[in-house]
This record gives sequence, structure tokens and C-alpha cells, in this order.
Amino acid sequence: MLIEKAVEQGILSDDELRQLTSQALSDIDVRGKRVLVIIPDTTRTAPMPLFFRLFSEHLGKRAKQLDYLIALGTHPPMSEERILSHLGISAQEKQDKYAHIGIFNHQWDRPEALTTIGTIPAREVQEVSGGLLDEDVAITLNKKVLDYGLLVIFGPVFPHEVVGFSGGHKYLFPGISGPEFLNLFHWLGALITNVKVNGIKDTPVRQMINRAVAFLEVPRVCVALVVTHEGVKGLFAGTPEEAWSKAADLSAKVHIAYHDRTYDKVLGIAPRMYDDIWTAGKVMYKLEPVLADGAELIIYAPHISEVSYTHGHLLDKAGYHCREYFLKQMDTFKDVPRAVLAHSTHVKGLGTFEKGIERPRVNVVLATRIPAERCRRINLGYRNPDDINLDDWKNREDEGILLVPDAGETLHRLRKGA
Repeated sequence: MLIEKAVEQGILSDDELRQLTSQALSDIDVRGKRVLVIIPDTTRTAPMPLFFRLFSEHLGKRAKQLDYLIALGTHPPMSEERILSHLGISAQEKQDKYAHIGIFNHQWDRPEALTTIGTIPAREVQEVSGGLLDEDVAITLNKKVLDYGLLVIFGPVFPHEVVGFSGGHKYLFPGISGPEFLNLFHWLGALITNVKVNGIKDTPVRQMINRAVAFLEVPRVCVALVVTHEGVKGLFAGTPEEAWSKAADLSAKVHIAYHDRTYDKVLGIAPRMYDDIWTAGKVMYKLEPVLADGAELIIYAPHISEVSYTHGHLLDKAGYHCREYFLKQMDTFKDVPRAVLAHSTHVKGLGTFEKGIERPRVNVVLATRIPAERCRRINLGYRNPDDINLDDWKNREDEGILLVPDAGETLHRLRKGA
């Protein structure tokens, strides 16, 4: 049974969230079962401390065992200190009140931490991808999930550059999957392109996730949220399919901002939860649709000093380029994982590559602590963040200049007919 409540105006109170969560979890029979809760890391806006305590309270007393697995994808493992802050608990509470609960980072790059549950044959990959890909893909995921009798998927839903809308089974694939699906997932989204995927509910990439999930026999429930910087606007609890679907519908209403014009200069301020360009690239993903041809998009993040803590060395090698740059030279980049190439194309945006000359549609500039020389080496622009006065960017939309605070989660689109 689906438990749901949503508001387009205002937010749900903590008391409402407690009541809804209690109602949803009380309907689940977990007696004698080992329960694993799949949760997001710090790159997603969500009231994790509240829900960690709610899940622990309502499931911990009835389940045989309750543990948490952080769906990192390829993000770096979270330190003990960051995990405690993320969950809103002290070290003492973890040792005492929550001593019986395990909290694990996903390990996507450790073969011994993964297990294969099936293979999607090439003919199905070709069919789902519309002929863009033609290859078998092994479906591997964190082998811990097979030790549990129930998976609880928890997390927010936002417009997403690769799959259309995040959340639901995406927390499993690629959230806790192995590199095979991770690479195919991201590359398929890049082939379709961000502007054709972001904010679209039914996409070939979501269909690929659904096909991968079919191999997993462990029962699953989902608590999906729709969250803004004001707070939680919707909670949906039920099967992952129905909870995600309802959350995506609400996300489309509250996470997409429509504009009547394109902009020549856009400054997107990356929030501190993005600590490298691998995550702060979402500033570009969400703003690309409103950039005029030849526009400049500045990712403003004075707190960032690294391209990617996981993949920086590979991005130094590949650089940031449009999709065609890689497609016409795939042999040159055969040693670079396709998830890395996909990120590169999403940040660089649309463009052409003909007769050895790359022409990106827009100019992406980093205003971070990444040095100018490295920006040049990875084929992105550089701006000293100390030279930028944010006040100079305010209220200039009529001039084709747009300032976007807390960029990265709200998708910006042109209004139809604009």
C-alpha cells in the first residue's frame, strides 16, 4: 500500500514526516529478518539525521538485524567523521545506542565486495538503447544485499542528467553496483545527451535500470522524498516503482524552473555539498538548456580544489570534451572508463568535432581553487573566484545575465514557445 503526502506550497513538518514514516514502516513485517537500508551520501539534499533515527527506531527493535549501506556510486568512501555528521549522531551514540547497527560504504571498485546476479544480453541492450549500444553487460552489485531479507531504499528524487529523474532503483543501479553497469549507465545517458534526458521520466536509461533490477530477488520497499532547500515537500512510501513514480511527478513540478529566454552569461553557485567538479558539474547539467549559443557558464565554487577525488587522474588524461570528440576517437580513449567520458561530455555540453577541430556550443569556466594551468590542461576555462563580485550579477536577467544560487538540483528549462 502506498503511503503518500505532498504539498506544492509550504513543506511537511517533522511531525508529519514522523507520522507518515511510522505508518509506512509499521505495515512492513520485519520480524526475524535482516534489513538493509540503502541511503544517499552527502551529495543529495535530504534530512538524513531525522530518517536515520526514524528507521532505527521503527525497524531496529523489530528486525533481527538493521544495517545501512551508503549508495556512493563511484564517489569517494565517507570517513567515520563524515558519516556521523551525515547521520546526525555523535561518536558516543554510535558506540552505545547504535552499536548493534552496521554502517557501510559501497565499494564499487573492489571485486571481492561485489557479486554477479545476471547478464543483460546484447540484443536487449540494443533494443532498450535504440541501437546506441550493442553489448552484453554483467549485472554486479554489492554482495552484502544478498545477506538480507529486505532492502529499504531511501532517498530524494531530483531531475537527473543521466537517467531523467534520480531515486528509486537508481540507488541500487548504479548506486551500489559494479563498474560494468556503472559505465554502461553513464555512457548511454551521454550518448542520448543531457538536454534530451534531464527531467524526462521514462528514458532508455531508466529502462536499463529496471532490466537490471529484475535479476535481484531480495524484496524491496522504498521511501522516496521530494526535497527543496525549504524542506520536504513530499513523502512516498511503497514499492520502489510506485513510490519513485509519484516522487518523480512531484519533482517535475517543484524542481524545474522555466524561463522565457536564454542567457549569454550564467553564474551558478555550487553548494558546499559538492566538493569536486565530479559532483559540482551538476551546475552545468541543470543550466545547459537555458544557455544561448556561445554563452559562458561559470561554475562558482571557491571551496573546490579538485577535479575528482576518484577520477581526477583520468580526467587529466581525457580532458573535458563534447560527445563527438570522443565518439570519433574511441580507440584513443579506450583505456578511460566510459563513466568518466560521460561526465566529461556532460560538463562540456553539446558541440561538434570535425576535421580535428572541436567547437563546443558554450564555454564552461571554473571559478574554483583549481589552478589556471590545470583548467587549461583539462580543456575548461578559468576565472579567479576572488575577482568575482556576486552583487554584480544580481537582477540582470533582462541583460541576458543570470545568477543561480544553490545550483545543481533545480533544472532550468525554456518555457515552450520561448
